[in-house]
Amino acid sequence: MLNLNYTYRIFPSGEQTEKLIEWLEICRSSYNYALRELKDWLASVKCQIDRCSLESEYIMPADYPFPGYHQQQNNLPKAKKVYPELTKVPSQVLQTNIRRLHDAWDFFKTRGFGFPRFKKYGQLKSILFPQFRESPLIGNQIKLPKLGLIDIKLHRPIPDGFKIKQIRVIKKAKGWFATISIQLNVDVPQPIPYGHAIGVDLGLEKYLSTSDGFIEKGRKFFSRLQSRLKVLQRRLSKKKKRHKNYEKARLKVEKMHNHIAWTRKDYQFNVSSTK
Repeated sequence: MLNLNYTYRIFPSGEQTEKLIEWLEICRSSYNYALRELKDWLASVKCQIDRCSLESEYIMPADYPFPGYHQQQNNLPKAKKVYPELTKVPSQVLQTNIRRLHDAWDFFKTRGFGFPRFKKYGQLKSILFPQFRESPLIGNQIKLPKLGLIDIKLHRPIPDGFKIKQIRVIKKAKGWFATISIQLNVDVPQPIPYGHAIGVDLGLEKYLSTSDGFIEKGRKFFSRLQSRLKVLQRRLSKKKKRHKNYEKARLKVEKMHNHIAWTRKDYQFNVSSTK
């Protein structure tokens, strides 16, 4: 099975943008609610039954089961009756949002650190549409549930034979993007080594050195743009939170971070494909 991810720029209308922003906040609230339930359950069972905690904790019923993924997923229909705004978001998007929390919880149990944290306002940046019966691509547009057709810049076509499995819509400072996961049912053979073998060493002073004498000095993108970023961050620190001027300044800082990351990514791609 061959899986690939293609990222494209999308251009939602004003109404679609408002919906997406509202969905992100609803998903953030549901994520925090599920995490709160998980933390309350852990606080209720961390003390032995014959003694009390030195700190006040929220105590849940003794027979209350662990709020796992399937339980919280099954509670979503009941939650929609209490919180009608949940009905605005597609059901599968809410389910994958809960799945995201429990993936973080499973990861925490595996490595022993990195407990899931509450999402602050505006911190949730993406939502996932997990499956499609038919291809959502229609010409130069993409069709998403409860959103309709959205313009998309297909700078490279989907390869023949691949099926679209899921789409993640991502909000960034410079616009909206869609990461399309495609899949092809084919056996991928192990590559057979051929040609001239070289050794590659990554370092701090030099970006990389090869065994046949090639040296790539590298570029310090963050250091080169740090002075501009420093000015933007200083301006942001003087603004009052949640005000319009604060949001404008925060957006400029986020755009600069995006610019640094994309410049570095483009450089790495050019080095790996041309050298």
